[in-house]
Order: sequence, then structure tokens, then C-alpha cells
Amino acid sequence: MDMLRPQSGSKLEEAVTYAKNQKAALCAFLEHGEVDISNNLTENAIRPFVLGRKNWLFCDTPKGAESSATVYTLVETAKANGVKPYEYLVWALTYLPSFGKTPPAEKAETLQPWHPAMQASLH
Repeated sequence: MDMLRPQSGSKLEEAVTYAKNQKAALCAFLEHGEVDISNNLTENAIRPFVLGRKNWLFCDTPKGAESSATVYTLVETAKANGVKPYEYLVWALTYLPSFGKTPPAEKAETLQPWHPAMQASLH
């Protein structure tokens, strides 16, 4: 990137400037092996929701959008951890009310699809 000298005001100059400014984030996968080189899986997972968002009436308020984003996140997290989303949601929503309005992080962690307690309950 440092060797490129794009024409001033061009789209290439814009792209090179962006890449230089994002170098740390773009190279994160080199320093942390658990970070994927691309986010294609994430992009593909959210595509149906992005394409359909205008069709969902419950997203016409900030609270509705936040709620749907939470549900989408839970569903995709379950899928990414090899858990059937419906079973996971039923399981998590059964236990969540017993944790109170603002559960401590340690308790909330036990509801994650990768947690051993959840894995044992669903498998």
C-alpha cells in the first residue's frame, strides 16, 4: 500500500487511504489465529435479514430493531455452534427468567450455546 501513488481524488486513492487507516484491523488475523481472514460467513448469515428488513413491521422502531437483532444474533450464534436454533431458544428462554432482570455475566455465560451446561442439556 505504501508504494501505491493513486491519482488524487480517485476511488483508488480512497481505497488505499481506507486500507492504510484500517491496517491494524485488517491484519488482526495474522496475530490472532482464531480470527478468520474474512467475514464471508457472517455476511452470508445476515444477508436474508438485510434483504428482508423493509418487510418486517416490527422493525419500525429502535426497540423493535434491537429486539430483532438480538433474536438474529441468538439464532446465528446457535447455528455457528452446531446447535439447532429452535431447541436453543426454547432452552435459553426457559432458564433466562430465573436469572432476574440483569443477571451477572457469569450467569448469562451459562446460557451461551457453547457453554457445557447448555451442550449437555441439548445433546
